[in-house]
Amino acid sequence: MSKVFYVDVARCSGCYNCQLACKDEHVGNDWSPYARPQPEIGQFWCRVEDHPQGSIPKLRIHYIPTFCNHCRSAACMAACPEGAFSRREDGLVVLSPEKCRGCQKCLDACPYDAIYFNEELNIAQKCTGCAHLLDHGSKLPRCVEACPTGALQFGEEEELYDLIHGAGVLRPETGAMPRVYYRNIPGKFIAGTVYDPVEKEVIIGAKCRLNCGGKLWQTETDSYGDFWFNDLAVGVYDLVIEAFGYKIKTWHDLRSDNCVNLGDIPMERE
Repeated sequence: MSKVFYVDVARCSGCYNCQLACKDEHVGNDWSPYARPQPEIGQFWCRVEDHPQGSIPKLRIHYIPTFCNHCRSAACMAACPEGAFSRREDGLVVLSPEKCRGCQKCLDACPYDAIYFNEELNIAQKCTGCAHLLDHGSKLPRCVEACPTGALQFGEEEELYDLIHGAGVLRPETGAMPRVYYRNIPGKFIAGTVYDPVEKEVIIGAKCRLNCGGKLWQTETDSYGDFWFNDLAVGVYDLVIEAFGYKIKTWHDLRSDNCVNLGDIPMERE
């Protein structure tokens, strides 16, 4: 039976409990033959990455927990000349500290930067999926157990099928076929605030239309004069804003490589 991780980014509050739980489990603890102690600093086998998007006041942030993806096509396994990496029956990719000779080829091969080098021990180290706990009766790795919001889940691939079906993986272009699935990673946004510079008031109900490659999105400004187009793919967009009694305002070639905050948008009366 194959184990998988599932991460619901919408549920992650950025509490860092998973990251702290991983450090608590592995720093100063020798779980040989699964893993030697993790250093106090410099290594995060479970790492919470913050992703701020936009600019003040149109600023949003989301958090993505990352760890070894226990890939089905693991580049680290292919790169290791000592055969220190192996795949367990449950699908977890583990690194034997006894076999590792510190060549660091796995660090260069991993597309997720999930492998670290312990200079003191002269070995590579990474997330084990808490295999030492699973083999002694625990059902969950410490990171999943510590998550207070249910953003992290772990279990049999068949049992979590409804969650992982249609979910994505990080960097799918690598062909690594990870066992860590993500859902609800926010896309880019284009936003702004529409106002009347003469009356010095926001304009409510202005019609906003966004176009990219023939696909159309529509919304209206809210009671604060704000509009948001959320979860956009990276691309080039055209924007039109219309409000009764005002001249139409247009933008061309808005690039959403990063989130776009158009700021305060003055409208000119007809």
